[in-house]
Parts: sequence; C-alpha cells; structure tokens
Amino acid sequence: MTAIAVVHLDESCLGNGRVGENPGGYAGLIEVRTRSRIQRRDFYGHAPAATNNRMALVGATQALQLLGGKGVRIQALMVSDSEYLVKGMRMWVPGWQARGWNRAGGPIENLQLWQDLVAAARKHDVQWSWVRGHAGHPKNEYVDGLAVAAAREQKTSDGAVESGFLEWLATRQSKEKYPGYDPDQEFNQLEQRIAAGEPFPLSM
Repeated sequence: MTAIAVVHLDESCLGNGRVGENPGGYAGLIEVRTRSRIQRRDFYGHAPAATNNRMALVGATQALQLLGGKGVRIQALMVSDSEYLVKGMRMWVPGWQARGWNRAGGPIENLQLWQDLVAAARKHDVQWSWVRGHAGHPKNEYVDGLAVAAAREQKTSDGAVESGFLEWLATRQSKEKYPGYDPDQEFNQLEQRIAAGEPFPLSM
C-alpha cells in the first residue's frame, strides 16, 4: 500500500511588499499513519530576504523533499492558505510546462523555485488544496505560528522534528477554543478520501 501523508503549510514575510530586505519563514505540519498511531512532525525554515510567495514555494518543496527522504513514493495532500502556490500547481504550471516554461504575459516570477517544486512533486502523487488563512482552522493556525516564529527568529529546523501540535491544541482547548475538534478524526477522513482516489477540490 502506498503511504499517505497530509501536510499543512504556511509562510510568512515580515514586511512583505516593503522596499528592502524582509525576513521570511515557512513551516509545515506533516501527518502520516504508522502501525500504532498517527505520527506528526513539524518543519520550518527561514530566509533573511524573502516574499510570502517565495516562502510558500520553498516550504512546499522542503515538505516534499522530506517526504521523499527514504525514496518512497507517497500519496500526499498539500493544504496551504497560499492561493499563489495552490493555483500555481493546479492551474498555471501545466500551461507553463507545455510552453517550455514560458508565460504569455512575460517572464515567470520565481521560475527556479517553481521548477524545484515541480521536480520534488514529481517523486510523489500530490494533490493541492487551499484553505482560507486566519479563519480558525487549527492546523493552519498552528503552522502560521511556526512560520512567523521562523521569520522573526530566523531559525530553521533540523529536518522534520517532533511536533508540538497536540500540546498547542490542548492549551487552546483548555481555554474553550476549537471545542470538539478532533485532529485524528480529521486526518482519518482525509486519509480515507486519498486512499479512495478521490480528487480534492481547489478549496477545502
């Protein structure tokens, strides 16, 4: 059976769009099932000069490279609040590739980062779906915090590290936030849909 992963991604750029060098960060929460449990790992990284879009591409590439670390092909659902990333991989990239990595409106912004991401995605069976940011989705809120911290502190994880998500969630649920939310149940539902070969919509 092909392994299945659900990855929640987010990105940050402090002062995005301002003139000058703006520090950026990216982060992700990787969920996979082992024989005994759902395993969760975090990863995050930084850049001294970035944009939100560049960080979204770098973070997604890093996630897929981590998933491919053992040379195993994985069915992966990549969930991000970056429309740039999700629409790019679902809608724009096929056309760019068909035209030899050219775009009718001019040069492709962040071309090398797009090509790196496509190369990493080619090693897996990947679906991309968008979730609205800052809309109360616990896993999106969690990785947003990781990405902002990575940007502010300019820190990068040593690969995928033990996740702090469950502790983060327990703290918030103790304050009556996200009542009734079950992260394992959500993963189970997504895993079943992936295993059944169900196509995911553009937006979650």
